[in-house]
Amino acid sequence: MSHNELRDLLDTLRGQRRHVLGILAGLSDADLRRPMLPSRWSCLGLVNHLALDVELFWFRAVVAGDPAAIAELAPLADAWQIDPDVPARRIVAGYSEQGELANAALVGISLDAAPAWWPVGQFGDWRLHTNREVLLHAITETACHAGHLDAARELLDGSQWFVLAERPSGLAVSGGRGGNG
Repeated sequence: MSHNELRDLLDTLRGQRRHVLGILAGLSDADLRRPMLPSRWSCLGLVNHLALDVELFWFRAVVAGDPAAIAELAPLADAWQIDPDVPARRIVAGYSEQGELANAALVGISLDAAPAWWPVGQFGDWRLHTNREVLLHAITETACHAGHLDAARELLDGSQWFVLAERPSGLAVSGGRGGNG
């Protein structure tokens, strides 16, 4: 493992986290809570899932083996379901907070080491064997859900986070939220 590999992976994760927060910026509480699919997930539920089922679970519990994080997981039923009395800003801030706590848990880890804790029986025979595998899994999951949020945001108000615009010399990439296309 090189220190540069860990740094690069964490930079990639931070970029995906920024994408998640960026695509949500400016949405109303009602839009954040609006069910987007027949399964009834909302943008807010997805962000809470990322906070608890990705940042808290994979990094603080699995990689770091933090007993407080493992205990925090015990009472959680379904991160996708948000109590209507919980302010949306608290859920979004919770995602940022869990990301910062995860960053602290990942400082100086060995990517080749086995995770410090594993939820025996939770995934059947499936298992991630190294911290590298955990980090890559979480980056993939965060990126996948960022894409879900892209689609949801476009359906909500037409905004787009990452736009490919055709130019005479070929395709050019523009980052950040674009307009309607």
